[in-house]
Amino acid sequence: MLRSYETIFIVHSELDEEKRNATVLKFKELIEKNAELEDVDEWGLRKLAYPINYQKEGYYVLVNFKAEPEFIAELERNYRITDDIIKSIVINKEA
Repeated sequence: MLRSYETIFIVHSELDEEKRNATVLKFKELIEKNAELEDVDEWGLRKLAYPINYQKEGYYVLVNFKAEPEFIAELERNYRITDDIIKSIVINKEA
């Protein structure tokens, strides 16, 4: 059964535009491949609420999608092993 989710991930601010776009595209394609992608909203470079790994800014991306619950663990694993992602969260919108 598909459930509605929302994820926000923050890409390292010191990446050049090409590498940043490649990272965003990687996760967009991962979600498209395993879920129903509803909306991608790139908020762009913003100041972080608090420094993360000495970074004061990050490139924010918000994605809404529908997926099986099993996919969420795989998505979170990919966030953790990608060095260019400094923070991420996945939220079940139905809970």
